[in-house]
Amino acid sequence: MNAMNDIAVSTNDRNTVKITEIECIPLNVPFKVPFKISTGAARPVVETLIVKVHTDQGVTGIGETQAWRRQGSAETLAGQINVIKNHFEPQLVGRSPFDIASIMHGLNESMYHSQYSQAPVGDALYDIVGKMLGIPVHQILGGKTRDSVRIAAVLTMKGTVESLVESADEFFERGFRHFVLKIGNDPMSDLNNAEALRNRFGHEVALRVDANAALDYDAALSLLTKLEPFDLETAEQPLAIWDIDGMAALAKSVRMPLMADECAATDHAVIDIIRKRAATSAQTKVAKNGGIYHIRRLWHILAAAGMGINPGNHPATSLATASVAHMCGSWPTELMAGVFAVGVSGALAEDIVENPLRPVDGELPIPDGPGLGVTLDEDALKHLRIDI
Repeated sequence: MNAMNDIAVSTNDRNTVKITEIECIPLNVPFKVPFKISTGAARPVVETLIVKVHTDQGVTGIGETQAWRRQGSAETLAGQINVIKNHFEPQLVGRSPFDIASIMHGLNESMYHSQYSQAPVGDALYDIVGKMLGIPVHQILGGKTRDSVRIAAVLTMKGTVESLVESADEFFERGFRHFVLKIGNDPMSDLNNAEALRNRFGHEVALRVDANAALDYDAALSLLTKLEPFDLETAEQPLAIWDIDGMAALAKSVRMPLMADECAATDHAVIDIIRKRAATSAQTKVAKNGGIYHIRRLWHILAAAGMGINPGNHPATSLATASVAHMCGSWPTELMAGVFAVGVSGALAEDIVENPLRPVDGELPIPDGPGLGVTLDEDALKHLRIDI
């Protein structure tokens, strides 16, 4: 049977389908405005890798990752392509895409700390299965629990307080009521920015801060103590990714809750964070945590420990955004307003799908099409593709 990607195929085809190839497409996806956080120079582009997993039934699954290269990631696009083509592809060719658990366990066992490379492969398998069954991924994950999910806006570092407030005003007008303020470069600027946002919006918005692992213990203790009057929801990853003991000590010394992000890369790390009470919530990201398969396990661990779950992403196109949306759309309990839709909320200048995901009144609708529910724009891929 010659099946189109968005049409369910026969039971016989589903029983016999085999993976034939993994295709890697490296891209530079531009930001509208260079993206600045506490560490490193402002980024003009996101180094993005799109993966296509092809099958002998003509159904292709797609997934996305990034080469972030900061905050604990040593990934490059060339390195990811090497891992996927030379190490992962030989393990997948000839296998059924329905064998997701077995395949992902094997990939994880074969190469330690390869989550950035595992993510697009695993998500592409879910996409294939959904397309072949004619159902969205959230149905594979347990069924739809919500029609949309509340998201947060990220306020990157601006040159002035006025420009920061102007950016926040634009998000507020679009219905966003959760803001994440980047901090960690200059304590006085951080305090002025937090004060300006609280004065501007009062308690109509929930406000959290994110240091992206830029502070040492003393600096974090001083800054977070001074930020306490602004009634912050949480402080995300104030300390270095390796300093979980420091996070635990800091959590006991400040009143505001802490969130783990960069240090919460694997299930072992999350368990260590829980055991040491280093945070009350954790953020996951498609690339950092290895995609849908691994993230779902982390969410179950976090939920069992009574931790808050913050669905996140590096700035991503609609493809990786869809992966998180399906996880949110099938999760039965409360989630924090996540930052997984930063790219499609206005940070990126271009998208790579024909049907881009867009927030509505500060919420992202859950896609309902087969698989991940998005279709690649091949012209956009050609335009943004780079040579590696």
